[in-house]
Amino acid sequence: MSDAVDAIRDLWHAERPDLDTWPSGVVGRVQRLSRVMEHELRQFDTRHGLEAGEFDVLTTLRRSSPPYRMTAGAFLKASMITSGAVTRRIDRMESRGLVERVRPKGGDRRSVQIQLTEKGKKICDELFPQHLENEVRMLSALTRNECDELARLLRKLLESYGDTSLT
Repeated sequence: MSDAVDAIRDLWHAERPDLDTWPSGVVGRVQRLSRVMEHELRQFDTRHGLEAGEFDVLTTLRRSSPPYRMTAGAFLKASMITSGAVTRRIDRMESRGLVERVRPKGGDRRSVQIQLTEKGKKICDELFPQHLENEVRMLSALTRNECDELARLLRKLLESYGDTSLT
């Protein structure tokens, strides 16, 4: 069985048989899989009335422990979204009552924290089990042992780039 990456590598082999394209077998598949999985996750968000990335905001705040509040800097490190998208996303979510901006008492007036509202917490708690079921579905081509091995190998690769903690 072959996939699109095999076809690309075959084309390169025909054009440049002197080059070993084995790295593209991994990197190309990771890139393509990332796009496929992002699409699947966006569809999950949309089905549940959330815009792209909003579920990640909810889960990032929910796993931060009570009072489910984080500074913008801590939020960026703990989430899976880019800094450019945060302000717009938080604005939209705040207008819908899912999160709120909180100024700590006695703290720097410029220091604003993002806090999960009760409504946001309720939605997150309802959707997270469904999200996990969706991820299981997305990985269903692999056995649990294969998933564990893939996770171990991806962790090793991420660690080699210094992606070792949320802090």
